[in-house]
Amino acid sequence: MNIDLTGKNAFVFGASKGIGKAIAFSLASLGANVTLAARSAEKLAEISLELNKQKVADHQDHDYLVVDGNDPADIKRKLQILLNVKTYHILINNTGGPPAGAILSADWEAFQQAFQMHLHCSHLSVQLMTEKMKEVGYGRIINIISTSVRMPIDGLGVSNTTRAAMASWAKTLANEVAPFGITVNNILPGFTATERLDTLMEIWADQNGLSKEEQISQSKLSIPMRRFGTPEEIADVAAFLASPAASYVTGTSIIVDGGRTKSL
Repeated sequence: MNIDLTGKNAFVFGASKGIGKAIAFSLASLGANVTLAARSAEKLAEISLELNKQKVADHQDHDYLVVDGNDPADIKRKLQILLNVKTYHILINNTGGPPAGAILSADWEAFQQAFQMHLHCSHLSVQLMTEKMKEVGYGRIINIISTSVRMPIDGLGVSNTTRAAMASWAKTLANEVAPFGITVNNILPGFTATERLDTLMEIWADQNGLSKEEQISQSKLSIPMRRFGTPEEIADVAAFLASPAASYVTGTSIIVDGGRTKSL
């Protein structure tokens, strides 16, 4: 099975922590050159240095780009400059989730901001990168979304809505770019041990009148595997989808949640 990414360039949004950071390391372990993207220059510099100390292929090189996911103009300007000198074969769209809350109490501005951070910025990045993907005949667009695409999660009204829109956009996109050797897939993580999940556990514990430890135990009981996933477990699925071995996998959403989602 060919999962070698030597010579491939990958761009990873949200790479300063959690799932995005884990994906960067997984792609690099297969030989890819990784550009880390997030808002924290300090964190990105540290991770880039660590990646460059762990090179697995000759001429492998990792760098980073400081971008603001709340500012599409910032992303467009900086990506255009970068794409003048570099072709990307792999794009990981990965953005932190909107604040928790009931959908009825959400302001319209919350939807606007969430759509801008997720759909607008992802779409813009794809538009900028796919032309060169077409030229080289290889492209992997991978969107980190949520199991809420299949089974909405109570108390995450804005997030559920935005994630579903992302999945529909990705399916439409997959059909358009497939003839050029470009695949588009979604990964739908379940409860994964990240800062985001830790925050949600605190919010839900308060809402349910439980201690944080009790909320965590209850949440784990809803998962057949009785544990939370790790960012590395999500990352390894992304690495496979980014590889030549996944060349005939496109337009799909893969659930990685320990069996928690009830639907097929």
